[in-house]
Amino acid sequence: MTTQQECWTIGRLLEWTTKYLTQKGSESPRLDAEVLLAHALGCKRIELYTRHDQEAGDEQRTGFRELIRQRIEGCPVAYLVGRKEFFSLEFEVNRAVLIPRPDSECVVDECLRLAKAMPEPRVLDIGTGSGNLAVTIARHHRTARVTAIDISAEALAVAERNADKHGVGDRVRFLHGDVFGPLATDDRFDFVISNPPYIPQDEIAKLEPGVRDYEPHLALNGGTDGFGVFEKLVAEAPRFLIPGGYLILEIGSPQAQQARDRIEAHGGYELAKTVLDGSGHPRVLKARLRPTN
Repeated sequence: MTTQQECWTIGRLLEWTTKYLTQKGSESPRLDAEVLLAHALGCKRIELYTRHDQEAGDEQRTGFRELIRQRIEGCPVAYLVGRKEFFSLEFEVNRAVLIPRPDSECVVDECLRLAKAMPEPRVLDIGTGSGNLAVTIARHHRTARVTAIDISAEALAVAERNADKHGVGDRVRFLHGDVFGPLATDDRFDFVISNPPYIPQDEIAKLEPGVRDYEPHLALNGGTDGFGVFEKLVAEAPRFLIPGGYLILEIGSPQAQQARDRIEAHGGYELAKTVLDGSGHPRVLKARLRPTN
């Protein structure tokens, strides 16, 4: 007969796992335990508290143990459960795409603010990954027409599913290729946005294991100085922006001044004040293409 001591209730699993993850150095042990247990049980996280005294079955505990094992090895929670929230929307993610981060919401905020009064803004998202920027903008601006490009076919497949999931598949065009390569010569946009790879190549080995060992290096590696893709965006965007259109780019906070200098050196943009993220760090640069005379 099972005793209370031997009974692995949901509450007991949460308490034990939280302590275990804390000992293993997790930065968010309780949250990790809740998200992974809810996934193993096939329920919403909030339901754990209404089922606190319910015993978890053997198969569910086995699945949960496997998730915890992979988490301890460094696999990000988002990859283990296959989803991540961004701008209050749930996005499918896998190891073909970068995990969406709250910092990138600054790009969406700036684009939506500037596009608010436009009847049908045309937005180009370079390096769309999971599609979090493109899909969110299309979802929040009901008449926006968005084009999303990625060099990874696997990433585009994820992005297309996310667009369909959020009901904007008819307003987001997906193109496979490198930077501006797949566009037609007469394509023009009101906005070019991007969260480009900006980690200097030599620094990738120093990243935390969850990023270094699991997230796609294609979406991280910014070349020798971190500005490989950034410079292409700054140099080539004027071919596809309308006069007065905007280039909106996420940056690594330590690169803010160098990034500003590179945009200013181009000479074709009016550079706005750097946008800070929720932690007060430089995060987004916004530059308006100077109208031609």
